[in-house]
Amino acid sequence: MLRAIFGRGAGTGSQVISIALSTAIGAGREVVWRALTQPSELIRWDERILESLGPIEDYLSIGSCARWRYQLGGVPVILEERPTLVAEPERFDLDIDLGLFQFSIFYGLGREEADRTKLLIKLATQNSVSVVGGALDRFDVRRAAAEFIDVRLRALQKWCENHPGTAAG
Repeated sequence: MLRAIFGRGAGTGSQVISIALSTAIGAGREVVWRALTQPSELIRWDERILESLGPIEDYLSIGSCARWRYQLGGVPVILEERPTLVAEPERFDLDIDLGLFQFSIFYGLGREEADRTKLLIKLATQNSVSVVGGALDRFDVRRAAAEFIDVRLRALQKWCENHPGTAAG
């Protein structure tokens, strides 16, 4: 995996694509953190998550693995998320397997004002992905990675701004 990419400048020896997007969310940092880290909320705002594939206890415990059925384009695939770093309520890093894609993702939350949070998402992945009969080149991989982050950012922002008092549960 690509664990060493963020903050250390190291990679796996192969070419890496990294993408970073950020947005200001009209909700407090605790609301955004809860939406990102509570499986009961995550499954409600991320419409691409179809269902949990087993109990998810200690979602952000290092060494744990959350498994979901996830809609990637028109195809249901398995999404596995493994936390590699957690610094509540400011950041967490995950290693992710999503169908054929493997990547590392960083979520950083900064407080802009009492009721606004700046969310930064960075994703790093290998330059190409092997598929049956060929490979997805860097342009296809970059497009898929950018779409993954953009869709997640927009859905999270909409959820947090429209459900600021939602209790985790």
